[in-house]
Order: sequence, then C-alpha cells, then structure tokens
Amino acid sequence: MYGDEATIRRILTELGDTWAVVGLSSNPQRAAYRVAQVLQRFGKRIVPVHPKAETVHGEQGYASLADIPFEVDVVDVFVNSELAGTVADEAVAKGARAVWFQLGVVDKPAYERARKAGLDMVMDRCPAIEIPLLP
Repeated sequence: MYGDEATIRRILTELGDTWAVVGLSSNPQRAAYRVAQVLQRFGKRIVPVHPKAETVHGEQGYASLADIPFEVDVVDVFVNSELAGTVADEAVAKGARAVWFQLGVVDKPAYERARKAGLDMVMDRCPAIEIPLLP
C-alpha cells in the first residue's frame, strides 16, 4: 500500500488547499473532471494542468506545472503510469508538498524519489473517495 491513512489525512487536511490536477481537461466524461468537482466541493482550489491549458470549473488552466505562477500544495496526477514519474519529478521541482497518483497510476521508483525529496505521496488511491470519509 502506497499511502497509509495518516498520510492520506495529512494531505487532505493539513498540507494546503491548492491542488494542481495534471490531466484535467474540460471533458466531463473523464474521471479528472469529476474528481476536480469533488475537490472543489470540499474547499480545494483546483488548477487544471493540461497541454491545452483550458479553463475548467472556473479555474485557469496551465500547460505544465512549471507554467503555474504561484505555489501548489498538492499535485494530483491523472496521467498513465509511464508518464507519472516525470510529473512527480516536476512536482518536486515546483516545490509541491505532496503528490497523489490516482487509481491505477503506479510508479514505485517515482514514489521513492518523491518521498526522498521530502514530499508526502499517495499512489493508486482517489481523493474523491477518501475525502468524504474524513470525520
């Protein structure tokens, strides 16, 4: 398990409310679209990160993490596992406090690199499932 309950709770409640959602587009059929809505409902500011840099859920999009002109607390990753490690490394470079790989996204070396860099990390879980379970 990559993400114990204490780490999940800390990311969702203590590390900040600005979440860059990598892979978020304006397509309502995609999981990222729905998860971002849940995060907003629970008070998180979502920042869409997608090559098209679309505005989604009223928030300005950016083509990459590096393009975001402000601090990001958590990087929520909705790309396939082959690309996720690069995103985790970009999150470290951006100064994020945590990385969250969505359900089905697994990269053990990226997990180890992020943890070694001092970031909290969760892998193969969904914050939209976890956040409503918090007391």
